[in-house]
Amino acid sequence: MAIVNATPDSFYDRGRTYGVGAALDRIDQVIAEGAAIVDVGGVKAAPGGDVDETEELRRVLPVVEAARERHPDVVITVDTWRASVADTLCAAGADVINDSWGGTDPDIAAVAARHGAGLVCAHAGWQSPRTRPHRVWYDDVVAHVIDHVVGLAERAVAAGVRPDGIVIDPAHDFGKNSRHTLEVTRRTGDLVATGWPVLMAMSRKDFVGEVLDLPPDDRLEGTLAASAIAAWLGARVFRTHDVAATLRVLAVVSAIAGDADLKLGRRGLA
Repeated sequence: MAIVNATPDSFYDRGRTYGVGAALDRIDQVIAEGAAIVDVGGVKAAPGGDVDETEELRRVLPVVEAARERHPDVVITVDTWRASVADTLCAAGADVINDSWGGTDPDIAAVAARHGAGLVCAHAGWQSPRTRPHRVWYDDVVAHVIDHVVGLAERAVAAGVRPDGIVIDPAHDFGKNSRHTLEVTRRTGDLVATGWPVLMAMSRKDFVGEVLDLPPDDRLEGTLAASAIAAWLGARVFRTHDVAATLRVLAVVSAIAGDADLKLGRRGLA
């Protein structure tokens, strides 16, 4: 799942893919690199200037419309917590709603069901969108995550969302400190054991930066290490800024696990 930020102020892209032309260039690039899913968002997760529904749609709607026309076979997800925004974007061709704030709008599952769209069910600790956790505490963070995302998934099915379109996401750093996020990653297998496909959105996030004491530009290796571990433990979807590098890591993990063969078998055979 390739990240396409239709925002002027994202923590990593810093506006490099802001505007329809820049966003479409990015979409072309990540598809060429092998992305199967393109995730378009119009509001950065961190606190900042207000972005209302009208502005969010102004940023994202033309990108989704153009991407749908240009790439009819790619899966397009839209990163929004607003059911009204998701409704418009699904009508424009989006396939999945990536509700990274974990059900703060209770109508979002009904929107997914109405459009036959998929839904990402995430854990943000019931925090309000675009807020940072402060001295958050869990008796068992993984148990809390599982209870929350499975509950969202089950309610989505009851609302009419097709089960094969649901993915669960522990939402690294959302509603969590870095030690919580490390624990969630360490216990990826517990999430996989729920039976729902697991999405990992770890790319260049703060927990990697705090492990290494490095800024976002220098967090690639840490992100790839975490991705390899999560893949080994059974995660299925990886939301990333770095498509080619992530796919190479996942290919090696799959080969070691015995799930994929060599692309070229020559050593010791010639």
